[in-house]
Amino acid sequence: MNIEADIARGVAAMGLSLPPGAAARMAAHVALVEKWNRVHNLTAVRDAEQMVTLHVLDSLSLLPHLPVAGGVVDVGTGAGFPGITLAIARPDLRVSLLDSSHKKCAFLEQAKAELALANATVVCDRVEQWKPAERFEAVVSRAFAELADFVAQSAHLAAPGGKLLAMKGVHPFEEIARVPASHRVSSVVELQVPALDAKRHLVVMEPA
Repeated sequence: MNIEADIARGVAAMGLSLPPGAAARMAAHVALVEKWNRVHNLTAVRDAEQMVTLHVLDSLSLLPHLPVAGGVVDVGTGAGFPGITLAIARPDLRVSLLDSSHKKCAFLEQAKAELALANATVVCDRVEQWKPAERFEAVVSRAFAELADFVAQSAHLAAPGGKLLAMKGVHPFEEIARVPASHRVSSVVELQVPALDAKRHLVVMEPA
């Protein structure tokens, strides 16, 4: 079982290009999650090979939709998907890993140190309470909350012109209908993840 090779194959299938050594660092992240999972239950996915598809490649499907520069915050990052994956893939971006769980934040600090992620910052706080000094070009969530709740809790983190990017499963028609009037859904993109049978969509929202 070569996790690094599995990641590299997936990246190639997605037509993405990553910095040198990125697949190895992503594989090291998976190994660290697997190790901590035995004690701390960071993610329901236990198998490293499944993590490649369900976590790493799923996270990488977001890459084409990130800003060309600036900052990204991953709201409710958990074990660091997609935040750590994106920080490895885009060392030019500043990535904040936001989670309210002290256990998960301890893991994220360990991962940041072991993976030498100079462009990542761990923030242990509740999303609605956190007031960052600098706001973000992209506010990202993956299976964090319903769209209306995501907007209500995290819209204050977006810089002027910044976007809220919510990763979802099937096309969330009903959730979209409940997005508050302060925001509009500018696009819904079907994401392609190699070897994943389930549907994945990205909902892009911006101020109305």
